[in-house]
Amino acid sequence: MLVSSLESLRQLLQQSHHARPDDLPEMAMRAAPLLDARALVIYLVDHQQRLLLPLLGGSAPARDPIDIDGTLAGRAFSTASTCVGASGDDGVRVWVPVLDGSERMGVLEVVTDGPLADDSVDDCAAVASLLAELVVTRSSYSDRIERLRRRAPMQLAAEMLRAQLPPLTFSTGHLIISGILEPCYDVGGDAFDYAVNGDTAHLALFDAAGHGSSGGMRAVVLASIALAAYRNARRTGLDLTATYHHIDVAVRDHDRYGMITAVLAELDQRTGILQVISAGHPSGIVLRDGKVVKVLPTPTALPVTLGDRRPPVVVEEALEPGDQVLLYTDGIIEARTSEGETFGMERLVEFATKAVADQLPLPETARRLVHAILEHQDDRLQDDATVLLTEWRSPAPPHSDRETINAPTHQPLETQS
Repeated sequence: MLVSSLESLRQLLQQSHHARPDDLPEMAMRAAPLLDARALVIYLVDHQQRLLLPLLGGSAPARDPIDIDGTLAGRAFSTASTCVGASGDDGVRVWVPVLDGSERMGVLEVVTDGPLADDSVDDCAAVASLLAELVVTRSSYSDRIERLRRRAPMQLAAEMLRAQLPPLTFSTGHLIISGILEPCYDVGGDAFDYAVNGDTAHLALFDAAGHGSSGGMRAVVLASIALAAYRNARRTGLDLTATYHHIDVAVRDHDRYGMITAVLAELDQRTGILQVISAGHPSGIVLRDGKVVKVLPTPTALPVTLGDRRPPVVVEEALEPGDQVLLYTDGIIEARTSEGETFGMERLVEFATKAVADQLPLPETARRLVHAILEHQDDRLQDDATVLLTEWRSPAPPHSDRETINAPTHQPLETQS
């Protein structure tokens, strides 16, 4: 199958230079025979991460959306591992995750006449990886992918803010970061950002006041300025304290009466030392071996625009390999049922520890947590709910000596009927 695999990749690459998102379904179908498959069908996840939506066109067979929860295709997406269905009259279906690095884009349905050998499944995974790259790059030149992933009208404030967010998930091999933001189509002033520069991972979470005012635009403008100032400070090489002041001045210069709570953090991938400034923001938690071992102190600084009144304090926490850090906005713990019962810190801790015990992938933990918040409020959030999860997996070698470690490890096939 090696020659067929290389030929399928070569064919996709040759076609990709002039391809539109509309061409991807047919490109996948043309590659199918080279993998001894009847069909290759691309599914992309919707923005709320509830459905897998078929990207159809050309000779791609008709398909319906698939629920993520309770389906084999959804399991492949949730676990980022290949799942194989039972043989039937219409052949065998293999569900392969479509991953852009560690970012879950969707799944690839592979329809074959019979069971696939492990090396054939690896070939399908290679094609799925290339298709993920094409989905991301082609999306820069067309609205087709974005339109498919939307299940409701996107409000202007949400349109502005979501365009500024980084990919939901990133991994260096030693560290994985995953974030998620709800409500999906009508956000207020919540935002998150991250970057990994050398040995340092930079993390930030913002919650700007003003949700609901002028359609949420004031909060979104404040959050946008905070994001830009944070990136400007980071790229200038400022330390955590100077970064806090830089954001504070930038936002105050624009809106003296604006208000943003924030948490700014830096994690040394070599040592596991976490440094945090909590600017009037809810405290994060550190999970280890399925238990909460630390609730990070808060506040250690005044909210943004009040930073000239008191110097910030940087707190330090020494992480151990495997530790997870959960940062969140107050929309998580303050979510209320129609009877007024809050989601609360206790329920948050209970959920987080169960997710660790279930050994869920970090992006899946974030997805399920936000969905639990939505369910608690009958899918009607009164405030944004945002989480940023980070797992320090192992100490990284010094940056200058580090080898490339982003290649995915082989995972055994998971077969279900």
